[in-house]
Amino acid sequence: MLEALSGGVDTSGLIWLTLGVLAAGLVRGFAGFGSGMIIMPVAASVLSPVEAVIFMMMAELVGPIPNLPAAWRDGAPRDVGRLMLGAILTIPVGVFCLSYMDTTFFGWVVSICVMVLLVLVMSGWRYKGVLARPMTVATGGLGGFMGGFAGVPGPPVIMLYMSSRLPIAVIRANFLLYLLAFDVVLITTFAVLELFVWKIALLGLLAGIPNIIANVIGARLFDPTAEVLFRRVAYLIIATSAILGLPIWG
Repeated sequence: MLEALSGGVDTSGLIWLTLGVLAAGLVRGFAGFGSGMIIMPVAASVLSPVEAVIFMMMAELVGPIPNLPAAWRDGAPRDVGRLMLGAILTIPVGVFCLSYMDTTFFGWVVSICVMVLLVLVMSGWRYKGVLARPMTVATGGLGGFMGGFAGVPGPPVIMLYMSSRLPIAVIRANFLLYLLAFDVVLITTFAVLELFVWKIALLGLLAGIPNIIANVIGARLFDPTAEVLFRRVAYLIIATSAILGLPIWG
């Protein structure tokens, strides 16, 4: 059945997609982010760029739902709303560029920027000011463009929050809320622009089933008092995504 739905994806490709979704769900449940960074390199290796983004956003749509009530309670929905205000303005631009820009060049730019920002954060640099509305909206806008173009809306938002002094429970909850809202807007954009490949979209939804299970397990592993562990896992996710995003593997 899965082979019939996926069409051009062979059996080995389906296995890698499934493993990627499981790993992404564990990480998303634990850290609140990082799933797109794991799924996209795998999906891009067996699907076209547009199909890879479709698979990623459909697989991620249902996975985090069991953790949504706790995220709404622990997070700051108003901040997430500001992030999404910026994202809504730039997602269509990113989706448009998905078909027309040189993905190799963009891959280098994104990976290098992520690695530079990671070095800054790991060096102990922290943003000591208030997360003002313009900064939050602008960060959401950059994330919206990156998500529309490459399926990875997280890095700018991750860097903003990981460099702040907010409690890790709030950071994790905001990540989860932002990325789920982002997927809803991205799906709407693809539908309006008639870019959906329905077989791939349905395949992504089916992949959401193991993604749900992995999200629940990952959430149970999260300990709000283990800030050092949380930050180390976050840094590892960011570094891995930057390395895997380098256009030297294809």
